Amino acid sequence: MKTNLKQLATGLAGGLTLMLSSSLLLAAPPVSEIIEKANQASYYAGQDGRSEARMRIEDSRGRTQTRQFTVLRQNVEGSDRQNYLVVFSRPSEYRNTVFLVHKNPSADDDRWLYLPDMDLVRRIAPGDKRTSFVGAHIFYEDISGRNLNDDNHELLEETEDQYVLKSTPKDAGSVEFASFQTWIDKETFLPVRIEYTDSSGEVYRIMENANIEEVDGYPTPMMMRVQDLNSGGNTVVQFRGVSYDLGIPDSAFTERSLRNPPSEWLDRR
Repeated sequence: MKTNLKQLATGLAGGLTLMLSSSLLLAAPPVSEIIEKANQASYYAGQDGRSEARMRIEDSRGRTQTRQFTVLRQNVEGSDRQNYLVVFSRPSEYRNTVFLVHKNPSADDDRWLYLPDMDLVRRIAPGDKRTSFVGAHIFYEDISGRNLNDDNHELLEETEDQYVLKSTPKDAGSVEFASFQTWIDKETFLPVRIEYTDSSGEVYRIMENANIEEVDGYPTPMMMRVQDLNSGGNTVVQFRGVSYDLGIPDSAFTERSLRNPPSEWLDRR
């Protein structure tokens, strides 16, 4: 009897040790690591990248507008800085409008917008990052990403497939939201859904990434949707012609490209 009890106790102890070991192995990584991996997956795939985008803007009455543009992106070697060039081709009133970003996560980004009808280069102030991008429900900040250090992050939930994080701005007066929750796919670390809440705790804005495909070895969302629940409008962006590690030169991301975009990198068909 004593032997049986001893064997049972040993078995239970061994099983408990195995369970504890398994739980430690399956424990979620630190929040900072999840956020950093999600940021890398979303904005830093490859050394550079190019994609064509078709944007459809719909208001609460079902009226639609479209925009078509090409995005060039370059990671600045040895740093977390990046360069973006967005060149519009359609509709005619937006043709040759150009958006240039020199992204600097440790300081304010440098952003410019070229308006061809007025032959005017306009500097976008840091405070304008969360305003509409060419009339869409997408913000300037959505294009090149938000500084990870601007928010406090916490892990709310872990499911079999996703991490759910809550982020709260450190400077509440600098943004229009009180917090946002992000659903991050465990396999790709791509954020698949972001919900922004206002000061009353109501969700008023939703971003989604979908139709994820592997392109040149990098998981890539081929569709982005932004819903404004207050206005009832939404914007959908479909991506095509995505490619990475092209060797796009530094010269493509200078102020000169605002008036003279690098055609050899924009038209790759």
